[in-house]
Amino acid sequence: MPFVRVRQHVNPLAKKYSQPANPLEWEKIYSNSQQPLHLDIGCARGRFVLQMAQVEPNWNFLGLEIREPLVVEANQLRSQLGLTNLHYLYCNANNSLQPLLSSLPTGILQRVTIQFPDPWFKTRHAKRRVVQPELVADIANYLAVGGVVFLQSDMEFVAVEMCDRFAANPAFNRVGTGEWLAENPLPVPTEREVTTQSRGEPVYRAVFARVR
Repeated sequence: MPFVRVRQHVNPLAKKYSQPANPLEWEKIYSNSQQPLHLDIGCARGRFVLQMAQVEPNWNFLGLEIREPLVVEANQLRSQLGLTNLHYLYCNANNSLQPLLSSLPTGILQRVTIQFPDPWFKTRHAKRRVVQPELVADIANYLAVGGVVFLQSDMEFVAVEMCDRFAANPAFNRVGTGEWLAENPLPVPTEREVTTQSRGEPVYRAVFARVR
């Protein structure tokens, strides 16, 4: 399947993205909706969760992406492969998590990944970054106790900000010593991760667990 060309950066505060996503009918999306759910926020072309869904068939995977053409392309590929534990959804995660996750049975959401989000370098654009306190609060409300959030970026200031936002929420504790993780704890790397490491550049990783 040829790549769809789309803009790399999308302003999530634009009016176009102000409408929250509608709740999902989980039993129609997954062949077994009672399996634990892994949510990947900002999944881009979705190749990470595509591979994860094949490696971990006893999990369900949901990729959220704000660029609609990428979602259409990813769902087409999923259908071609016949994967029934994977779905991609076009939405703005910053206003859609609550309506999406509120219909989930308690304890189903057990893992969240936010990997290499758009850094929005300029200070005046900081509100466009995906990990805002409200997003952290939504994850805290629906992630199972003991569930984990995996964060990574090739921009240290972005990784620090994401960690600070999760650390500020009393529902989360950082796993480990507080140092960046040397290795990815998941069995599949993202394309950006592979490219970054192939250039010999660092990746800043951390895991948070919901403790209350």
